[in-house]
Amino acid sequence: MSQTNEMVKLAITALEDKKGEDIRVIDIHEVSVLADYFLIASGSNGNQVQAMADNEELGKAGYPCKQVEGYQSANWILMDYGDIIVHVFDKESRLFYDIERIWRDGKIMEAGEFAEHAGV
Repeated sequence: MSQTNEMVKLAITALEDKKGEDIRVIDIHEVSVLADYFLIASGSNGNQVQAMADNEELGKAGYPCKQVEGYQSANWILMDYGDIIVHVFDKESRLFYDIERIWRDGKIMEAGEFAEHAGV
C-alpha cells in the first residue's frame, strides 16, 4: 500500500472513531496539484468537529499536520497533511460550501469504497 493510501486509511479510521458522518474521499490527483486526496466528514456540533480534528492517529504514524485552519470556529476545520487534506464540517457549513460539487472533476467515493479503489 502506498504511503498516501495508508494516510487516507488512517484518516478514515480516525474520523470513524470520533463518529464522523458521511465520510467521503475525493481523489483529486489528476485534477489538482494541491493534494492527492480530500477527505470530508461531518459532525453534529462544534465539539464533535473539534474532537475529529484533535485525533492524533496520523501524527502518531509519522504524518505530521502541516497546517490547521478554522479550529476555533469549529464549523469548517481544514487539516493539511501534504498528500491529503482533511475537511471536517458541521452539517450546515458542509451543505453551504458543498466541496463535493466544487471538486466533482475528481473521483468521489464513500469511505468504504476507498479500500476497493485503492486496492487496499
